[in-house]
Amino acid sequence: MERTDIESLPDSLEVKDIQMILNCGRRQAYELVDSGKFHIVRVGNKIKVSKRLFFEWYEGKEFGEFLEAKKRG
Repeated sequence: MERTDIESLPDSLEVKDIQMILNCGRRQAYELVDSGKFHIVRVGNKIKVSKRLFFEWYEGKEFGEFLEAKKRG
């Protein structure tokens, strides 16, 4: 799968987006979203995760701090 810039990702991530970001398998991505580590929303048969909340969890800090660090390079 192709890597993507954070800014180009949708505000609501799906499991396939998380799978791509973490470079993990489908099962691992579903286990993560079902783990309770961050809030999820079920819309029909899709699971949605806030991009901001996901990256706060992923980086262990506020999303704004993460974006500033990314810009600095």
